[in-house]
Amino acid sequence: MTAVSDLAPFVQILGRGPGRARSLTFDEAQAAMTVVLTGAAAPEAVGAMLMLLRMKGETADEIAGFVTAARASLPVWHGPRPALDWPSYAAGRTRGLPWFLLAAQLVARAGFPVLLHGWNSDQQAGAAVREALPWLEIRVAESQADAAKILARDGIAYLPLETLSPALFGLLKLRSVLGLRSCINTCLRVLNPGSAGAAVQGVFHPPYRDIQMDAGALLAQPALTIIKGGGGEFERHPAKDAALYGLRNGQKWEDTAPALLDETRRLSEGPADPAALVALWTGRLDDAFAKAVVLGTAALALDTLGVADGAAMAADLWRDRHSGQSNLRR
Repeated sequence: MTAVSDLAPFVQILGRGPGRARSLTFDEAQAAMTVVLTGAAAPEAVGAMLMLLRMKGETADEIAGFVTAARASLPVWHGPRPALDWPSYAAGRTRGLPWFLLAAQLVARAGFPVLLHGWNSDQQAGAAVREALPWLEIRVAESQADAAKILARDGIAYLPLETLSPALFGLLKLRSVLGLRSCINTCLRVLNPGSAGAAVQGVFHPPYRDIQMDAGALLAQPALTIIKGGGGEFERHPAKDAALYGLRNGQKWEDTAPALLDETRRLSEGPADPAALVALWTGRLDDAFAKAVVLGTAALALDTLGVADGAAMAADLWRDRHSGQSNLRR
C-alpha cells in the first residue's frame, strides 16, 4: 500500500462523473481511511468522500479496507479476548427497551465473554442503552485495556466508541453536520475491536446484510450472524420469521429462523422504564413477548458461537439465571 498524504486522489476516483467514477479498491480504501484517522485530511475532503460514497453506495471492499485501517489505529489488545463481538450503533427511533442486553448477559453466563461496544446517534435511544447498563450490572470500560480486565472478571463489558476511538467517534458524529448517515456506521458494526472469533450484527436496511457479510468474509471473520433487528440492533423480533445472513467457518451462510410467537406487537411497544429489564429478569414482570425477544436473540448469538442447540441452551440459562452470579435485584 503506497503512502498518501491527502484524500484528493480518492475523491477524484469517486467523483469523476458518469462513466469515469468507480468504487475504491480494498487497498485504496485502506489508504484513504489511514489518511483520515491520522488527521492529515482536510475536513472538506473527508465530507466529500463520505457523501460520494453514500451517493454511490459503499462496497464490501471499501468497508473491509476502511475497517482494516481503523483496526490498525486502535491500541493493541492485551488480556483475554472476547468470544463474541456485539456492536450497538442503532439510532433506535423505532425500538423500545434494549432487551438484547439481557440476551448478552445470558450468553456471558454460558461462559462466552461478550464485548459490547457502541454509540447511539439518537439521544433518546442512546440514553436507553447507556442507562440500562448499570441496571444490568454491565460495566462501562474506561479504556480498551479496562475492557479486557472487565471481561476477565465479569464475562461482559461495554466499551463506548468515544473511549475506544475518538477519531472514529468524530467521523460518526459528522452525521449531525452532513445530515445523512455515512459508511462509518457500517464500518463500526464490522469493526470487531477485540478480534472475537464470533460476531453478531444488526441492520436496519436489509441491503446492508449482504455488504456486511461480504466484508466479514474479506476480513476473514470465522463466524458471523446478521439480522434486520429492532431499530437496527442485533435483537430478534419473536413474532416474525428472521432472515439470517453471515458466515460459518468463514464461508457465506444464509438461513431462516421461524417466528417464535403468533403476536402482532411491535418492539417499540411495552414498558419504557429500564427497571422493567430487571423486573423481567427477577420474574416480577410477566411479559411473554419480552422474554421471547431475550431468548430468541440469545439463541441466535449462541448458534453463532457454535452451540449445537442455541435455543435449548438459552432456555436453560434463563431457567437457571438466579443461581450463581448476581440476580440483578434492585
